[in-house]
Amino acid sequence: MGTAPVAAQSAPALAIMAPGELAAARTRLESFNALSLAGIVRTVGLDDPGPAIQVVLAGEDSEAARRAGDWISGYALGNAGLVVLFPARSPVYPHDTLEDVLRHEVAHVLIARAAGGRDVPRWFHEGLAVAVERPWDFEDRSRLAWELMAGPRLRLRAVDAMFEAGPAAQSRAYSLSAAFVRDLIREHGGTAPAAILRLVRDEVPFDRAVATVAGQPLGIAEDGFWERQRVWTVWMPMVTSGEAFWLGVILLAALAVWRRRRHSAGIRRRWDEEEHAAVERERAAKETDVVH
Repeated sequence: MGTAPVAAQSAPALAIMAPGELAAARTRLESFNALSLAGIVRTVGLDDPGPAIQVVLAGEDSEAARRAGDWISGYALGNAGLVVLFPARSPVYPHDTLEDVLRHEVAHVLIARAAGGRDVPRWFHEGLAVAVERPWDFEDRSRLAWELMAGPRLRLRAVDAMFEAGPAAQSRAYSLSAAFVRDLIREHGGTAPAAILRLVRDEVPFDRAVATVAGQPLGIAEDGFWERQRVWTVWMPMVTSGEAFWLGVILLAALAVWRRRRHSAGIRRRWDEEEHAAVERERAAKETDVVH
């Protein structure tokens, strides 16, 4: 007797709102393939993604933009099912495009729903959102190598606090959080995040939920993560000269930054061209409507 197929998770619906001057950005996001979000629904363990997520595109003259740091391209209010994006801002690590920011913030809403609105540490929220946003790439690896070599060994509670600091500290916090969550998935399987969030939803404290899924206290899991990074912090300096190693790390980091800036500049040029074309079409339409 065959096994019944598992029902595929549906993608969350997005309700995108924008002022007139951001119409081009709204049109671009409306063409975003929302079906790609179904994988996030599955990873966080939701059977139903819930009601439509409200996505607000805000201009730089908005109250939301004035309250957010100028390096922040978007944020989510998970329990409210609300995402706010700033299309005029160039995304910074770990994002490349406005669509990346959208995926990341939608992931936050879905994580909050999977946890039943209960408290989840910032490092887990951000690390999981980055992990499901896109595959681990060259820049992620080079940044992690740099952070492991250049910075101190931190507990996750300290990483949490870094998200409240400036852009440099936030970039480090994103890198370490995502690396830990990916390590957790690698060690305990792709269903680990969903299992943790399910326990949290059932009112199990987060640390105990992690201990249940990982089979060890969170602190021991942290120690295990750092031990598995020793290839960067111990063995690599031993098998390479100090000067050559550091030069290599610096060059890798510089190359990653250069690639990101070139990619972002190309995207920005395309956006400008699209917005200019939209303005020209609107102007032509108005001229056609004028009665002489």
